[in-house]
Order: sequence, then C-alpha cells, then structure tokens
Amino acid sequence: MTQIGRSSRRHHVVVPGTSGARITLSWAALSDKGYRRAANEDSLIAKSPVFAVADGMGGHSAGDIASNAVVTRLAEQVSSPFVDEDGIDSALRAAVADMDKDAGRTDLGTGTTVTGFGLTMASGEPSWLVFNIGDSRVYELEDDELRQLTVDHSIVQELLDAGAITPSEAEVHPHANVITRAVGFNEDPVPDFSLVPVVAGTRLLACSDGLTKELTEHGIRHYLTVGSSPLDAAGQLMDAALGNGGRDNVTVVVVDVLETPESPLPPKRGARRR
Repeated sequence: MTQIGRSSRRHHVVVPGTSGARITLSWAALSDKGYRRAANEDSLIAKSPVFAVADGMGGHSAGDIASNAVVTRLAEQVSSPFVDEDGIDSALRAAVADMDKDAGRTDLGTGTTVTGFGLTMASGEPSWLVFNIGDSRVYELEDDELRQLTVDHSIVQELLDAGAITPSEAEVHPHANVITRAVGFNEDPVPDFSLVPVVAGTRLLACSDGLTKELTEHGIRHYLTVGSSPLDAAGQLMDAALGNGGRDNVTVVVVDVLETPESPLPPKRGARRR
C-alpha cells in the first residue's frame, strides 16, 4: 500500500486571472487492509490538486506494484496547482510502462483500478476533473444529497444498463468483482473524464470498492453528512465498512470545498481580508 499526501485542515489555491481569488480545500485519507485480506493492495494520493484511489489486482505482489505505479505517476502532476486530461493520460500511460518494467517480480498479470478528481481550469473557470477506470467510485455530497459522479466499468454495470438485472440483484451478483476496464495488462489506459463545478459547501469522496461492498449509498450519504470534518467522515466510513465485515481493502479520500471565488470565507474576527 502506498499513500502519497496526508490530511490537510486548510489548503488555499489561487485562481489564475483573478486578483487573489482562491479556492480553499480541506481533506483526509484513510486505508485499511480489512479483515479478510493478507495485505493492502490499495494505494492513494491526497495532495492538491489530485485526489485518487487505486485498487490493485492480480495477486498480492502484482496488485501492490500496479496501484503504487499509478499513484506515484499521478503525484508528478502536483507540481502545478491545476491538472488537465493530458496530464492524467500521460501519468497513467507512464504507470503502465512502469508495471511492465516490474513484471519480472511476479508471474501474475499486473493491473489496477483508479478513480479520482483533480482541480482543473475549464473555459477560464475552476472545475473538478473527475476520472475513472474500473469500479472504484467518486461521489459528491451537496445540500445533503449524494450523487455518484463515476460509472463502474464492470460486468454488473453493463447488466444493469441493459436492464438484465435489478440494483438489488447487482448487490449479490456472482460476477460483482469482474471489471471490464483497468490500468495495466499491457493495454493503453482509457479513462472516462467529466467536469464538475467546484462549489463551496460540497464534500467529495473517492473510494475503493472495499467501501461500496460494505455500505449502501444510503449509508455512505449518512456518514458523509454527519461527519463534522473530512477526517471525522473518513473515520466513520472506515469504521462502518470494517464493522460490516471488512471483506476487502478499504480506502477513502474525503475532500471539502470550504471556499470559492463566488463564496469566500468570512474574515477572521479582528483580521482584514486582502
């Protein structure tokens, strides 16, 4: 398991083309191997402007290699306050090349999911660039309403889209772990991208499927809503996932948007805001 970045109570990003207008973020990240896995094959990056989780596959050694390669290459994008699609694409392609170099360390195929979001500039406005390959997920909580921002690349999702199974059947489907897209296995990575506005008061979650195996969306919404801070919300999500069985590695990254140019934080009492 590789973790890049730590929790941050307050991080400021100045928006280009403004007279000091800024975005203020707060975040926390946690990962646990769970109760049934011998090791933690998840990895994460929580370092502005990139927040992502990678869920390795292919066996203990192979999963570690793959997820580590992805977050390590994504970390190269944090030298700038904003990222773009080209940067994410190049990082994932480099990660596949890194996996190929390390292939001699394991006889198994090497691959991983990856999902996350990064600050980007789109048409002159700050936005979240959401990206996904596999069945890890990104959610957004706004005004106590939870919205899934990514679509799983999985056999079960394809069956759901075709109307062949119901959501309740999907939860217990025997092929629930079979994904249709991954980073690795000598293939060119093809992420889905989408843009989401950066809105003050929203809370975002990137998580591996070790969380969604144990909690329904109702449960995820509950813990994101009642968590007093990103660290509190992440801890409650982790405790609930482990309490419900912890059948897989569990990784969560929770990010709060505290301030945007449209909704600045009020100045501290006795202080002047420049």
